[in-house]
Amino acid sequence: MRQPSSTDRNLYRVALRPLRRTFVAVALLSAAVNILMLTGPMFMLQVYDRVLASGSFATLQGLFLIVVVLYFFLGLYDFLRARMLSRAAHRLDQTVGKDVFDCWVRMGLDGAQIRQRPLNDLSVVRGFLSSPPMMGLFDLPWIPFYLAIVFIIHPWLGFLALAGAGVVTVLALLNQWTTRLPFAKAMAMDAAESSFVEQSKRNADAILPLGMLENVKQRWTGMHGDGLATGQDGSERAEGFTATSKAFRLLLQSSLLALGGYLALKAEISPGMIVAASIIAGRALAPVDQVIGQWRSVVRAREAHRRLKEVMEGSGSAEMPLALPDPKGVVEVQELTRYAPGGRVGSERKPILDRISFALEPGDGLGVIGPSASGKSTLARMLVGGWQPDAGTVRLDGATLEKWATSDLGRHIGYLPQALELMPGTVRENIARFNPEAEDEAVIAAAELAGVHEMILKLPDAYETQCGQGTHVLSGGQIQRIGLARALYGNPALVVLDEPNAHLDAVGDAALSKAITKMRQAGRTVIVMAHRPSAIAAVNKVLVLQDGRMAQFGDKAEVLQAVTTKPRLAEAGE
Repeated sequence: MRQPSSTDRNLYRVALRPLRRTFVAVALLSAAVNILMLTGPMFMLQVYDRVLASGSFATLQGLFLIVVVLYFFLGLYDFLRARMLSRAAHRLDQTVGKDVFDCWVRMGLDGAQIRQRPLNDLSVVRGFLSSPPMMGLFDLPWIPFYLAIVFIIHPWLGFLALAGAGVVTVLALLNQWTTRLPFAKAMAMDAAESSFVEQSKRNADAILPLGMLENVKQRWTGMHGDGLATGQDGSERAEGFTATSKAFRLLLQSSLLALGGYLALKAEISPGMIVAASIIAGRALAPVDQVIGQWRSVVRAREAHRRLKEVMEGSGSAEMPLALPDPKGVVEVQELTRYAPGGRVGSERKPILDRISFALEPGDGLGVIGPSASGKSTLARMLVGGWQPDAGTVRLDGATLEKWATSDLGRHIGYLPQALELMPGTVRENIARFNPEAEDEAVIAAAELAGVHEMILKLPDAYETQCGQGTHVLSGGQIQRIGLARALYGNPALVVLDEPNAHLDAVGDAALSKAITKMRQAGRTVIVMAHRPSAIAAVNKVLVLQDGRMAQFGDKAEVLQAVTTKPRLAEAGE
């Protein structure tokens, strides 16, 4: 895939650029289609004024053959423009879909509640590009063309059609103005409801035992009802304008027929011109009716397009990663600082981590201990590049993490998060990090190193056992041990384990300590965030965090002795 240049700050905008040529081609085809739309009224005009007057069967046959040919090309051009828009929509999704997915995944790094759904927005834009309202937008510029022909037939008919077009245009603008806010609000409420429903399902194991189902259901009912009411308000307004516009257009056609009949009685136009003027005027206003009738889809597509531009801003402005050699595992953390999102104490921002600094050599094992909310998980996420620091740096073999390509860095890092979920797929795929080129030997080696190989063999389908919803249910300990095997897959230079023994029994604890020892003996750097002492049995250094600050750092024996003697000294001082 082409690497973005420094000027490609928004990959969504970049993907839209090739569509300009498609839109130009569709506009040209729309010109041909709209000109050929005159075939029907012109044929009627000739039949009424020439064929019936002359009684010539040859003239009728010749005109009909011409009409057959013209309608063939009308259908062909209409098909071609629909096909071009459909393929353009598909091409847009294929071009930018991976980047949108990448952006969506990265939006979840900070753990904040994300209401944007860029993949859904891309689906909305893709669907709209090939929809009838989209073609209606290409037909709108041809309204003056049809009105000009009505003026040529007779100025009075032209002025009546122009006045009718003005009324329909005003109705369209009023429709847009009165429904814009309700539709936008309804879409935002739908997104919030979807997020609530998703989280409710994921927390069903807590909602049901705690008797929260009725309360949660009541909360959803309120959200759902409010969303429906807001959307219904906008829909009812749009429905009113749609019905009014349609009825007025039918009235306008009848008015044109009445005025045309009057002018024909005065011998100012022919009978054929009456029918032709009515049909042409109706065709002039048809695109407006089409767009108004599908106005909600137009608004949804416009809002989705706007959100995609905002979400993807800066997606192509990242610096080109360096081609770095495989790291040995030298870790340097300098003045690492991370603030709570939006958190403030007085006029100052509250840090989750405050100026953390330490260094590790290959083969070192670091245990990070401290009370809850001291910043251990935040430090773990920053050490692997999941969260970005507000100040300070994390370096791996001298290079900051952002200098590495994401895929390259991932090969050299093993990470076991505190909140672990296996992805839908087989156990083998999860351990291999969904690498399609993973070898069985490497997967089994990681499982054996994590002490989970024998356990996996006892599963219904061993390594091919499916994980995820609706599949074989794994215990918390099994999931954590498979996650440990995933972290160790590929023999990474840096391994960060966040509460790795939270769900482990004594056998799992022993396997964890053995894995840490083997990784260190292989010259790998291991960092363990721990509450339970057994998790740091195989490390040689300890870092103590207190309220986001580094209270102690050094050899394990010295730090643990200082930590355990401090309370005694304080008590003696009292």
